Amino acid sequence: MKYLVTGATGHLGGMIVTELRKLVPKADIRLGVHRIEKATALQAAGYDVVALDYAAVDSMTAAMTGVDVLVYVPSLTYQVQQRIAEFENTLEAMHRANVSTIVAMSFIADQYNNPFQMASYYAYLPARLAGSGLNYAVVKNALYADPLVPYLPELIARHNVIYPIGDQAMSFISREDSAEAMANIAVKPYLRDRGQNYLLTMKQNYNMVELSSIMSQVTGEQIGYAPVTLQEFADIYRSEGDGDELASMYRAAALGLMDEVTNELQHITGHAPQGMKEYLTQHYQK
Repeated sequence: MKYLVTGATGHLGGMIVTELRKLVPKADIRLGVHRIEKATALQAAGYDVVALDYAAVDSMTAAMTGVDVLVYVPSLTYQVQQRIAEFENTLEAMHRANVSTIVAMSFIADQYNNPFQMASYYAYLPARLAGSGLNYAVVKNALYADPLVPYLPELIARHNVIYPIGDQAMSFISREDSAEAMANIAVKPYLRDRGQNYLLTMKQNYNMVELSSIMSQVTGEQIGYAPVTLQEFADIYRSEGDGDELASMYRAAALGLMDEVTNELQHITGHAPQGMKEYLTQHYQK
């Protein structure tokens, strides 16, 4: 079997490659990257690295030739139409290259009434695959725990978590756990050939009082919870380029749409996901 991982130089894509290598020979793994110059270390490690442009079907078809299973990590964009166009190009390239199977990354915010800016893409994805004729699995991630680690110094300085979600909870998962699950799904047909729709989460969700308490314990600093308004949150982070998009996600969380918890990671990997306190303790350095 030949596996193609897209987004292989990104955070999640790179971790999927690491986990996939534990399960199959390196010769069976092909890495699709947008910019070859960012993949020199992967090439030096002996991986088959190919250029792959989501906007160019011919490029994608060439990258997929000879591939059996596509592990699809989408591009980083908050433009719904762009994301859909890129996925339609992917499906066309799969058809041209005779690729029969896809494991597609998705996100917890896929409900029809979810106000997150990208929710309509995540709702479209499983419906589109259901009528595609492909073998497939959709793997929805909860919010990543990983960005909380570099965020901790700011929260220490603020003395508070400020997410505008009131008394609601959110579900999280680490990228490492997600990558392990996606690699296992890719190589095991019984996990990915029946249109499965997984949601990967920790064993519990966390409201912001619980989250801030864990952060206080891990850092040794007092961090409370003082939510700002959605508009204030968007204004604070707009200069970083995604304030409005993040605010739309926390609006969804405030409606109770980001708190679902499952045991699916354990069912896929055989072990429990890493919990929030364990994860932050492992990765936070003063």
